[in-house]
Amino acid sequence: MHPGQTTSKGPSTHIQIDQQPPRLLIVHIALPSWADICANLCEALQNFFSLACSLMGPSRMSLFSLYMVQDQHECILPFAQVKGNFARLQACISELRMLRREGCFRSQGTSLRLAVEDGLQQFKQYSRHVATSAALAYTSLEITILTSQPGKEVIRQLEEGLKDTDLVRVRRLQVVEIAKGILEHMDSASPVEDPSIDESSIPGTDIDLQTVDNDIVSMEIFFKAWLHNSGTDQEQIHLLLSSQCFSNISRARDNPMCLKCDLQERLLSPSLLPGTADGSLRMDDPKGDFSTLYQMASQSSASRYKLQVIKALKSSGLCESLTYGLPFILRPTSCWQLDWDELETNQQHFHALCHSLLKREWLLLAKGEPLGPRHSQRIPASTFYVIMPSRSLTLLVKAVATRELMLPSTFPLLAEDPCDDSLKIVERMLDSLELESTYNPLQVQSHLYSHLSSNYAKPQGRLHPHWESRALRKHPGKTGQLQTNRARATVAPLPVTPVPGRASKMPAAGKSSSDTFFLPSEWEEDPSGP
Repeated sequence: MHPGQTTSKGPSTHIQIDQQPPRLLIVHIALPSWADICANLCEALQNFFSLACSLMGPSRMSLFSLYMVQDQHECILPFAQVKGNFARLQACISELRMLRREGCFRSQGTSLRLAVEDGLQQFKQYSRHVATSAALAYTSLEITILTSQPGKEVIRQLEEGLKDTDLVRVRRLQVVEIAKGILEHMDSASPVEDPSIDESSIPGTDIDLQTVDNDIVSMEIFFKAWLHNSGTDQEQIHLLLSSQCFSNISRARDNPMCLKCDLQERLLSPSLLPGTADGSLRMDDPKGDFSTLYQMASQSSASRYKLQVIKALKSSGLCESLTYGLPFILRPTSCWQLDWDELETNQQHFHALCHSLLKREWLLLAKGEPLGPRHSQRIPASTFYVIMPSRSLTLLVKAVATRELMLPSTFPLLAEDPCDDSLKIVERMLDSLELESTYNPLQVQSHLYSHLSSNYAKPQGRLHPHWESRALRKHPGKTGQLQTNRARATVAPLPVTPVPGRASKMPAAGKSSSDTFFLPSEWEEDPSGP
């Protein structure tokens, strides 16, 4: 897929980012394990969408749809825009919380396949009914199946069930197995891909398998990967090294080395979130700290943004007070337009650079491509960066101050011998503190999720209490107590094999939903609802 690009509005220079593809999440429910997973999953989803719906600037997620597979498949949320849509998403998460956690049901082997096919059909209809410009961003779909069942067994079911299904519009099909154990140490909560899974037998589609621990932090981190700019249409940064630098990793001493890199954010800027501590520091342009290296790389889509290394620095020779803005990560590019040999050579050179910098204990000082029109008579300003190695295959990039930005400061030398009485008092206080060897942000909470969720809270009324319609079907005698504000699905549901003894309980609305197609933006509420 070639992800679409969105452009932010405002008087300043536009930002363009590769928008994430539309996503379909299928929650595959099995008893009794659902009782152990439900609370963690729903909390992680609510936390994630409180962020995703609140982020200012260009949209990072386009469309999202949610299905549930239990004894049969059901569309809880037809494809809808994510940004600014937290109330609707929260209502769908509430429905997941209400699902049965105990007992048993007759599992339908075709339900998972039908959920995939129904979601794909719905996506195709959505794409046909949106504006042409928007449809360009919706050319393919990513499908994630979240399950507590053994992932390899689920993949075998999908391979068998979908072998005759047209999956050309599916960019990625992923099975995520929720591990039975609970994460004991939150030092690293990244999802783990299973290397033992071979490529799927479905033509043109690979089914990925990942394992995620059954805890809120691990699930949050998995969902947050959806916010990354993961477009692979082109490399984003060219890191240029002169012929005199690192000659041991360059065969051509007369030509500069160009490392082709992808850019990744290390963290979200608080200035992109409403009402946070840094909100008062935002400029008129709501992009805030986003307008740094990420913006400049996005402006250079035609020629690639260039970082020219001009000198090396000792690692101990940089004062932290001279760096500013958010850090960014450079990785070897995974651009699909480069041939395999070039990708491999580029990664080997990148690896050698990281290794050499660590061995020498060096940093790199690089000059960024000048901003402003190239043909302007005015001299454009340049930005400088320090590039720091790590023991992973990444480089950390931070903007560094130049002469024009410096303010006068005085730093009196520290006296060698402080007052004995003061020293004893301060040392007693320091000895009482808990000492940690490293700072782990996963163990520090700022209550940001609850703050963002409360911004969407409404004191009156309920938005789309889908789960109430389920309660109505189970307790038809309570119609006076519950009102149904259920949204209509955007496509006619696929035929579902009825469960013996339950065919009469299927909602009648599904029979007539094929008569009329409702545009994805149209959600109908019962005007008589509370």
